[in-house]
Amino acid sequence: MPRKLTAILIMSTALLGACASIAPPTETTSEQAGTARKYQEAITLAGRLSVQYQKDDKDEAIHGSFTWKQNRDRSSIAILSPLGQILATIEVTPDNATLIQSGQPPRSAADVDLLVTQTLGWPLPVSGLRSWLQGFANDSSNKAYIASASRNKVTTRDGWHIQYPTWESDQQTPPQERPKRIDLERQTEQAGKVAIRIVLDSWQTP
Repeated sequence: MPRKLTAILIMSTALLGACASIAPPTETTSEQAGTARKYQEAITLAGRLSVQYQKDDKDEAIHGSFTWKQNRDRSSIAILSPLGQILATIEVTPDNATLIQSGQPPRSAADVDLLVTQTLGWPLPVSGLRSWLQGFANDSSNKAYIASASRNKVTTRDGWHIQYPTWESDQQTPPQERPKRIDLERQTEQAGKVAIRIVLDSWQTP
């Protein structure tokens, strides 16, 4: 066989082998790509909030909206009524948390979650939500968990059952999926069974 033809055949075989190795992404590969998103230390969020809990053996419910702004050293949260009135603001630093309600003196404590529960009468796990709102958590075994559309349930170390039923694209290049709706449930001593639904309407990073 002529040398030129032999060389062409060898090159063709190599190219076919290279093409065969580029397989279309499997579900596992897509899942890994989806969970590769990075946690954002600095982020500004806004959305809607509904809380169901019990007080004096009676069912109670709160509906409204919220804003959430955080960076490495601080979290600032505002909870608003359906009409846009500020019901409470929460400021959190590594050493202290302060909660202010309209017409009330500020209250401060080292533990923000305990402060919120004692002041509002229902728990809002602010310390956990810094990560949970972005789909990151530690599970009941203290293992790192990254949520995705097909891996959307986790129970945290402190007993919160979290589900991420709805997702949306973050419109970046390349686009990544992020949580749109987050459901939390936990049985508590003070407020009975607590169910919190969060819908994220806006998501901004610096």
